[in-house]
Amino acid sequence: MKIKRYLNRELSWLEFNSRVLEQAAYKDTPLLERLKFIAIFSSNLDEFFMVRVSGVMSQIRLGYRERYISGHRPEEVFELINRRIDKLVEHKYKLLNKEILPAVEKEGVFFYTAATLPEDMLLEVREKFLKKFLMILTPMAVDQARPFPFIPGKTLNLLVKLAANKGKSQPLYAVVPVPGRERFFEIAGGSYIYCEELVRLFLKDLFEGYKLEKACVFRIIRDAELSFDEEEARDLLSAIESELKTRERGYPVRLEVEKNAAEEMVAFLHERFSLGTDLTSYIDGPLNPASFMEFYGVYDNARLRDEKIVPVMPLEFAGSQSTFAVIAAGDRLLNLPYESFGPVEKFVEEASKDPSVLAIKQTLYRTSGNSPIIRSLKRAANNGKQVTVVVELKARFDEAQNISWARQLEDAGCHVSYGLVGLKTHCKMTLVVREESRGIKRYIHLSTGNYNDKTARLYTDIGYFSCRNSFAADIAGVFNYLTGYCEPPRRKKIISAPFDMRQFLLDKIAQESSNALSGLRAEIVAKMNSLVDQTLIDALYEASAAGVKITLIVRGICCLNPGVPRLSDNIKVFSIIDRFLEHSRIFYFYNNKNHELYMSSADWMIRNLDRRVEVLFPVEDEALKKEIIYQLDIQRSDNTTLWEMQTDGEYRRRKPGKSAPVRAQFAIAQFEGEKNRVERVQKAALKKRKSPFKKRQKNSGK
Repeated sequence: MKIKRYLNRELSWLEFNSRVLEQAAYKDTPLLERLKFIAIFSSNLDEFFMVRVSGVMSQIRLGYRERYISGHRPEEVFELINRRIDKLVEHKYKLLNKEILPAVEKEGVFFYTAATLPEDMLLEVREKFLKKFLMILTPMAVDQARPFPFIPGKTLNLLVKLAANKGKSQPLYAVVPVPGRERFFEIAGGSYIYCEELVRLFLKDLFEGYKLEKACVFRIIRDAELSFDEEEARDLLSAIESELKTRERGYPVRLEVEKNAAEEMVAFLHERFSLGTDLTSYIDGPLNPASFMEFYGVYDNARLRDEKIVPVMPLEFAGSQSTFAVIAAGDRLLNLPYESFGPVEKFVEEASKDPSVLAIKQTLYRTSGNSPIIRSLKRAANNGKQVTVVVELKARFDEAQNISWARQLEDAGCHVSYGLVGLKTHCKMTLVVREESRGIKRYIHLSTGNYNDKTARLYTDIGYFSCRNSFAADIAGVFNYLTGYCEPPRRKKIISAPFDMRQFLLDKIAQESSNALSGLRAEIVAKMNSLVDQTLIDALYEASAAGVKITLIVRGICCLNPGVPRLSDNIKVFSIIDRFLEHSRIFYFYNNKNHELYMSSADWMIRNLDRRVEVLFPVEDEALKKEIIYQLDIQRSDNTTLWEMQTDGEYRRRKPGKSAPVRAQFAIAQFEGEKNRVERVQKAALKKRKSPFKKRQKNSGK
């Protein structure tokens, strides 16, 4: 078998989602967490079809014959994708039906279907159905006068087959959309019936006078890519709003039907959606298990969940001291979700109220539905400050929410920019301009992740506070580039894409190669979400051949092939899948004992380096640098949740063996908790200690 130089990105992503699914397979994962990982796997797969599979299908339709860097043509990748997904989906339902749901039933919670609902519950369920459900159902007949209805993507529906009218041979068909406000209908004893099964149970109430023959549940997935010409759009916000409506009617890319659906009913759906069997999945269990996240959110049983990790409020931000005073005393690191997101919210809130603050500038890519950051920005504008917000309207699946935020911010008096035509603004940065006794001073916050208080509790990210003038000047230059007319930012400290980030990274990799060839120790540790960029992969291969020891901690897609003789002997690729989603981007270069460390919002992908505005910044404070390097070491020593990539692109989970178990995320949480506890003890001790200055004053007065 010929070893490939580059692995296919779609197949690599499926390997990532397979690792997510394996979290649901492990018996030592608490029961509700196993169900959560089933839901995450399912949601991920839906998005994969909506974005990536739809793209491959478009290439096939358009006759695209070029090979990807992996050597595959689109039709080959499409076949491999389907083959792999079939196995993964089969594995998912085996876990759900044979292990997880039976274990949930042992806890006294049942998810009933029309076939499994106990007869003694039927009367109660029917009463609830008539009161709460029947009135919102709309059966939609399909005939010459009433065409097949539009079916929105990801919604559950029942296709109903009715006996033919007298004197006619053709059966009648109808569609019943299942209301989407809830997936599980609660019944007595804290158990549930799936809403589509509730509808199936009482279909006769919808078709009085007709003989019901068969019914099947189905779901469609649609292409979700936006397609519009930014250059021609006079109003980007309106153009995206219009395109969002078009996306709802995207091309069908996948049909899901229940396993026992009648052949003629599946054929009927194939004809209506213009899909074939290669895009049809027969489901042995409840469709759309992503909705189990609803149950995960409401079922309260600590015994069935992971041990809680409570974010620690860093000591320096915990008191009454202003965040500006804290940052002025030195650079500060915020390690999410082990430390609280509160200091970021406090930073923007204080800036909104502080009379000395003249201006606030911030980029917003994704934020929560009830964002404290947004409230503070609006308050700042109301208080007469210059507030500039660069809102990325094209953040996939958050477009509508970002449009809403943009309008609210504009209404509050903020200056809102949508960035640059052809580029997504993906960098995460805040700049506060403050008038102080010694003149104007600028404070910044940079981050590897979004200004989102919800995901700040679920994703691992690192935020960085500083008032270094060299940092602030560079960040001001990036903002000016985003909002005005000026040359691309020239760096002193901050490196930005799409201008010089790729070349900067190539130079750093080449520097390690040169050191290795000179007989010096050379090492690279790079942590990111995805590694796809061919130029950077080639540079890493060259560095490996030169003798550089390379560790890549890549959560998701990795197109680099590690451990190949004479190509990547010195490269190891790891992936950590655990309770928090690994999201930070950290790049370490040994550089002859100089220990250079950088953090960024950017992955090593073509889109990040060429089609997005990103920033990469150095960590110059030695204590903070050591802390981050220590945490990288913890992650590399994980023997519980760490997977190592093999030369064939598959992954093997590392096991403790005879060694003590190391679970990186819990170890880092413990480290942050202990660090803050020690700092509190030290601060308390300093308060108790008598001031030597006061003692000298007392002695001199005698």
